[in-house]
Amino acid sequence: MPAPTTADKPPTAREAIENPPIPKDAPNHEITQQSKIVVERLKYIPPGENAWYEGLPEHLRLRVKGARMSQIYRRLHPDKPSYTITGSGGGGTHGYHWKENRALTNRERARIQTFPDDFIFEGSKESVRKQIGMAVPPKGAQAIIEAVLKTLAGIPYDWVPPKTTNGNGQGNSQPSLFGF
Repeated sequence: MPAPTTADKPPTAREAIENPPIPKDAPNHEITQQSKIVVERLKYIPPGENAWYEGLPEHLRLRVKGARMSQIYRRLHPDKPSYTITGSGGGGTHGYHWKENRALTNRERARIQTFPDDFIFEGSKESVRKQIGMAVPPKGAQAIIEAVLKTLAGIPYDWVPPKTTNGNGQGNSQPSLFGF
């Protein structure tokens, strides 16, 4: 496994989205209009929390039996790494801004997934959302590909043993033939 590059300071949602600021005319940066009830609900949900937040007034609570999905109306926490950006899902699973009462734009989702601002996604807004959520983050793919190429070329690189289990829940940290 390639060694973590951000283990001591993982990037926060705020850093991903605001550093540098996204240009207003960036592709795939359209804001989705939220319904009045969604805006009202989001006003009560603090950063890092979701629709199951105990401070949500009774009239704004969801009436879904047996479902407590953590992604529903979940707001990013600006000072923590983002949670998983999903490619699809029903209402309330779009990912929500920590301060503004709205869903993330596709460009903000793409930033979290480490796509550069000049990468243009094609298709409808919902199609683009799926493309972003189903994608392998470019920086993650880069780290893995570089490790594979360096391994094949015999070039040393920083790595850590993988954390796996051997079937009975016991860890196994033996590196493979390739060193990761």
